[in-house]
Amino acid sequence: MLGQSEAYGQMRALLHRYAGCDVQVLIEGETGTGKELAAREIHYLSERSERPFVPVNCGALPDNLIENELFGHERGAYTDARSAQPGLIEHASGGTLFLDEVDSLSSKAQVTLLRFLENNEYRPVGGGATRVSTARVLAASNACLEAQAAAGLFRRDLLYRLNALYVRLPPLREREGDIPMLARHFLRQVALRMDRPEKRWTEEAQRVLDAHSWPGNVRELENVVLRAYLGTEGATIGASILHDFIAPAADLAPATLAGVSMAGADLHFVSAKRNAMCAFERSFLLDLMARTAGNISAAARLSGTERRQLGKLLKKHGIEATALR
Repeated sequence: MLGQSEAYGQMRALLHRYAGCDVQVLIEGETGTGKELAAREIHYLSERSERPFVPVNCGALPDNLIENELFGHERGAYTDARSAQPGLIEHASGGTLFLDEVDSLSSKAQVTLLRFLENNEYRPVGGGATRVSTARVLAASNACLEAQAAAGLFRRDLLYRLNALYVRLPPLREREGDIPMLARHFLRQVALRMDRPEKRWTEEAQRVLDAHSWPGNVRELENVVLRAYLGTEGATIGASILHDFIAPAADLAPATLAGVSMAGADLHFVSAKRNAMCAFERSFLLDLMARTAGNISAAARLSGTERRQLGKLLKKHGIEATALR
């Protein structure tokens, strides 16, 4: 886990404190923020570090096999059960069971998990004796489980069981100063992985990277770095090649989504979609800042965004708040 920003430092300090508390932790964050890395950090800093870390993709657990996957089965439990098989919970005994994408669990799966978390007891499919698990449960979601529970999509009693301790991973756009450092790190990693010469960013390229909002977070940045490395012949990567992968502020122009003429427009779906989104963002921001006479704090409250995030978006689109006052 790499980062030097204040937001990232505060988050990692929480992970270190939580490592010493042997209870459930709920980790929330956008896609690509490193939720599994955070869970592994908790595990390997804890007294359980010598025991297994077992990650589970909850979205891949079928309803009809949820109990078999988690609890295992005894010999003869069903037709093809020729031998007993332990479940994921038993594999994580003494260690950590990491439930990724826990928000994707069905209603039936939520009930199954809740029943286990109430007393850490379970019974293998086809087995008579109840067993007690010694695994610690960490759960992660890229959705807000509180909002999911309010909408009736997630059981509130299960939320309370998972949410003994809570940490939110900051998105890349809130990690001031981390983007250039991560971009340099990934560039070195690409060269090392491919056994090729190292390359470096120009200052202009670093400014373009820093101004992007990175909706895909660290994962998106890593992909862009890889493409930029492979797409550059020389030892220096400039800003021009980044325009093929991310939307630079300099190329944006005010537009509306409704009634836009397609004459001369880029008809490649991905780039056309990106341009339309950028046009909407810029148009929205210009109207927002005009309504608040260039007051960023008032604009952040009106739009329901964090002030720092709004500042990043304004910088990305080259909008000077002072010019609107």
